[in-house]
Parts: sequence; C-alpha cells; structure tokens
Amino acid sequence: MTLTQFLVLLLPELVLTLVALVVLGLDMLWRNGNGSRHLLPWIALAGTVALLVAAVLIWPLGSTGGAAITFTTGKDFGGDQTPMMVLDPLALFFKLFTAIVLALVLLSSGNYVRAHIRFHGEFYALILFAGLAMTLSAAATNLLMIYLSLEFLSITSYLLTGYLREDERSTEGAVKYFVYGATASAVMLYGFSLLYGATGTLDLASIAAVLTGSVIPVHWLVYPALIMVLVGLGFKIALVPFHQWAPDAYEGAPTPVTAFLSVGPKAAGFAVLMRLLLTALPGFQLDWISVLAGVAIVTMTLGNLVALWQSNVKRLLAYSSIAQAGYMLIGLVALAPEAHSWTTGLNGLLIYLFAYLFTNLGAFAVVIAVENHTGSAQLDAFAGLMRRNSFLAITMFLFLLSLIGIPPTAGFVGKLFVFGAAIQRQMIMLAVVGIVNSVISVYYYYAIMRQMFFGEAPDAPPFDEGPGLRVAVGVAALMVLMIALYAEPFIRLASDSVSLLAASF
Repeated sequence: MTLTQFLVLLLPELVLTLVALVVLGLDMLWRNGNGSRHLLPWIALAGTVALLVAAVLIWPLGSTGGAAITFTTGKDFGGDQTPMMVLDPLALFFKLFTAIVLALVLLSSGNYVRAHIRFHGEFYALILFAGLAMTLSAAATNLLMIYLSLEFLSITSYLLTGYLREDERSTEGAVKYFVYGATASAVMLYGFSLLYGATGTLDLASIAAVLTGSVIPVHWLVYPALIMVLVGLGFKIALVPFHQWAPDAYEGAPTPVTAFLSVGPKAAGFAVLMRLLLTALPGFQLDWISVLAGVAIVTMTLGNLVALWQSNVKRLLAYSSIAQAGYMLIGLVALAPEAHSWTTGLNGLLIYLFAYLFTNLGAFAVVIAVENHTGSAQLDAFAGLMRRNSFLAITMFLFLLSLIGIPPTAGFVGKLFVFGAAIQRQMIMLAVVGIVNSVISVYYYYAIMRQMFFGEAPDAPPFDEGPGLRVAVGVAALMVLMIALYAEPFIRLASDSVSLLAASF
C-alpha cells in the first residue's frame, strides 16, 4: 500500500484530527478574545461536514468489497503486514453515523457551553476526538486496534463527563465512570490476551480460521475470554449488569455530553461487538447467542422498571437508554443472515441505531433547551411547556412516541425489524418480553408528556430555544418521521452495510 492510498483510506479520520487540532490552536490564540471564540463551535461543526464529505468521497472504495488498512507489526508479532482496520460498508455506515451525531451534539451545545463551561476549545476538541475514536473502533479488525480505539473513546468520555469541575455531581459521575471503565477495560484486555494465547494472532479473521482448523483443544480458553470481552463491551453499551455508571454519569455530565454518551459509545460498542462475534467467533454462535439473549431480557426489564421511579429527566433517559440497548441487542441475538429474509437481525440493529440516533439526540436537545431556560432538568421544569414553547413540546412528544415505538415514527420501524427478527427465528419469548417492556415504558414517558401538556407553571414565561437548538430539534424530528414514512433508503443502507458480515457468517 502506497502512502497516498493509505492517506485516502484514512481521510475521514485525518479530517477529524486536523479540525480538532485547529480548534485547540485557535482557542489558544483567541484565549483573551471572547468574540472570536464564538467561532469555535462553527469551526467544529464545519469539521463534521468535512467528515461527511470525506466519507462520501471514499464510499466507492469500501462499498464493494472493502479495503484493508495495514500496519507493520513488530518482531514480537512476526513483523508482517497485519490488517488493523478495514474500509468496508459497516465502517462507512459508522463514519456517516458519527458525522450526524457530532453535528447534532454541536448544534445543541452552543448556548449551554457559553453559559456553563469555561474552556470552550478543549470541550469542542474533545467531542471531535471522541468522534474520531468512534470511527476508529467501528473499522478495527485487530484486537490491539479495538482496545486502543475503545480506550481512546473512554478517556475522552471520562474527561467530558467531569467537565463541570465545580459541580460535585459531574465530578462524582466522572469518577464512577472512570472506576467502572478502568475495571471493565482491564477485564476485556485479559480476555483479548486469552484469545491471543489460544490462537497466536490478533487479527479477527485469523482467529476464526485458527479456531476452526485447530487440532489442539483450545476451545476451553475461548469461553472465559468471551465472557471477559462481553464485560468490556457491555460496559460501553451500558448493558445490565455493567450499567451502574450510566445514571450518575448521565445526570452529572454537561447535558450535551449526556446526549453524546447516550448514543456515541453505545454505537461504537455495538459496532465492535458485531464485528468481533461474527468475524472472530462464528463457531461459538450458540454460546454467545444464549448469553446475549439473557442479557437482553435483563437489560430491557431493569432499565424500564427503574425508570418508573425517576424524577430527573436526564436520569430517566439514562435508564431509557439502558432499556433501548436491550432492544437493539435482540437484533444480534436473532441473527438470520439468509438473503431472502426481510430482516436479518443485523440490518434491524443498524436501523434501530439510526432511528435511536435522531430520537434520543432530539429528546436531549429539548432537555438542553429547557435546562438553558430553567436551570433544571427535573420533571417539574417541563410543566406547561406547550404554553411556553409549543415547538419543543410537540417535537418532544414525537421523540417520546418514537422511544415507545408507536407509528409513524422511526422507533416503530426499528422495533419492527428487531422484534420481527426474533419472531422469524422462533425466539417468541424474547419478542414477547420486548413488547411487554415497550408497554411498560409508556408509563414513564407519559410522565413527561403529562407535565408538558397538563402541568401548571403560572410563573414560567414563554422562551425561545435559539437557532442552533431549533435546527437540531427540527432536523431530528424530520428524520424521525422520514425514517418511518420513507423507510426504503434507510433499510437498504442498513442491509448493504452488514452484507459482508452476513455473507462471511
């Protein structure tokens, strides 16, 4: 591979890195010029647009068969050209996904950052670096690269969670996040070491080949390795019982960061989980499906039941996010890669992720707008929102309907595909538990609706959300409807993005 080819394949990642460094440099130059520093969020936003453009430009290179990105390993690993990343349809999907996440988070954060955060440049740069880590982890095909990219994402997330340095809740949430994260990462790394010890390779495809053709009984090492790897990835996705950090981190973090945490690390975790299980461990399908099915049931149920008692909307949406992760996991558990299937499970997972992106970021954008005006994210702060800002109330109502899974919303399409995959695979119990939990979720989402439309707030005047938040909420609401009413392009995108994984499986 020539240097030019290497740089072209890494163009989206290089763009994000360059823009993040530019933001940091300009922040240093403009440290004493507050007027000029107002340009920083727009520069960061321009970087997400550039990321999107770069992904589109290299799309033909990865949409057909994929292109491996290799590095030369050291003597300890043979000194060979080892594939560390790949540019394939799945990696391209998550580059597009990352660009949209960053754009919506940056649009939503302008007024909040100016009001609550002192160090603007570092904040925007860390958001961009977190997006960079997402793109790297989604494309990683090597255990070492997976670990480094996930740790990169974790470190930026820890820093962003504790960014309100004078706020005790922010500090507490960041410390809990760090402690749980460090433990989970150590366990996952040990699991990776067992896989390497059993197979002698770090490459995912090579691991599968060794495990399939090995005459030495090393399979007993794979089972503890699989459990340890699921600990690390379950932490990133916030699956039960690795979810304990999420409510405190979500509540204490700056609300734009909470919005990012609810979508970004979760998506990266699912991307790695899909690629690792389907590429490296296809021969252990019955084992990991059994484990993940149980995790999905417990995650859905606990997330929804605990959310019933929450009075803080950020904490409520944290438990909602945990439950949503359980629904998404059904798509992987109910894997059905047959070409004639309308839902393969994998495409349902990606459709659900795409729908969840707009639904959850839209909901958090409304929370940011209310918090900017009232200084609170409690349920009472939403009282009478329909009279104070009808646009936010109506769009929040739409986002909550999508989280429940009521048509015509994107959430309905996502649940249709993952529950349909479970029914297609005769996993009736899994589908029934998911449907029952969706019904349970109506109660706590209705608590927000009741406050918005029927709550009394006599002393609360009308307010304007600002142009950035208006655009973010409007785009999210439009896409929530678009995915449901004109679903075919999104279904095709999701199906094409997992075609190579399904074919190899």
